[in-house]
Amino acid sequence: MSYGGFFDPNQIEGELQSLEKEMASPSFWQTPEKAEKALSRSKELKSKFSDYKALVNRFKDIEALYDLLQESEDPSLAKELEQEINAYAGLLDSIEVKLVLSDPMDQKNAILSVHSGAGGTEACDWAAMLLRMYQRYAERHGFKVSLIDILPGEEAGIKSASILISGSYAYGYLKAERGVHRLVRISPFNAQGKRQTSFASVDVVAEVDESIEIEIKESDLRIDVFRSGGHGGQGVNTTDSAVRITHLPTGIVVVCQNERSQIQNKATAMKILRSRLYELEKDKKRAEMERIYGQKGEIGWGRQIRSYVLQPYKMVKDLRTGVTKTQVEEVLDGDLDSFIWAYLLGKKSGEETLQRQEA
Repeated sequence: MSYGGFFDPNQIEGELQSLEKEMASPSFWQTPEKAEKALSRSKELKSKFSDYKALVNRFKDIEALYDLLQESEDPSLAKELEQEINAYAGLLDSIEVKLVLSDPMDQKNAILSVHSGAGGTEACDWAAMLLRMYQRYAERHGFKVSLIDILPGEEAGIKSASILISGSYAYGYLKAERGVHRLVRISPFNAQGKRQTSFASVDVVAEVDESIEIEIKESDLRIDVFRSGGHGGQGVNTTDSAVRITHLPTGIVVVCQNERSQIQNKATAMKILRSRLYELEKDKKRAEMERIYGQKGEIGWGRQIRSYVLQPYKMVKDLRTGVTKTQVEEVLDGDLDSFIWAYLLGKKSGEETLQRQEA
């Protein structure tokens, strides 16, 4: 069984052995940047080899079940074989998504921000629901989540929040979620029980490291220090350590208040600013700036990528790919793979792939 360069087991094992020999050297950590790259590459190769072995083992299980079915009339074997084939197809889809994520930045951690839009208190509540959805998605995939900043709503929910999602290909997957998300439901904040539409935006950028050169002039920055904290106690400190950095040429504003040290908050905020400036530059080069609405963009009708309807029926529909799900509670609990995969595979393979996903 061969899968080209992505799954050449001999090539992967050879490179892994070379990396392990390099990492065993006493001088390995003398060059931290080189060491980090080697560790990252080793982790990537181990993941690929694990996928390869999973495919081989799953295929062997299918062959064994098929042989048993040929010798037996047990109907339970046929059902088990069907389940194995479906699992194998799902594994192939997940690996195909990894093949699509060929940009080096796709492997990076993701900085995800949620902002409430049109809809007042209802929109703030919807933003909080989205934040929880992405936290649950991260948990499902074994990613680590760290709170960077959160601004509570006046009555409920949040006006905005930013989190760092750390894990292999976190950005590659979550970049599919960038856009405006629309909610339709009976408002719990409306005494008349009327149906209401609310909007919230999601922005995702890759966490860049020092190897990415981004020039930031001190004269282009306005740095403000303020007391962190929020309504109801948000699990952050209440010292004058929160930092807000404004990049004057672009208007990008970054806030960090999750650390107790002002120095640490400033360092984290600068890292986020670098990441957002890098993403901005990438989009300029791709001539697709309409995809980046930012905090100043309109968060409302005509810009949404996905609709979540809770009343009068239940359905989540991605407006870019047409993929729909009626299990709304599962989606809000982090079950986003079908939407993310369809979007990523659709960008590569076009309508044929999307039709296969919808079927």
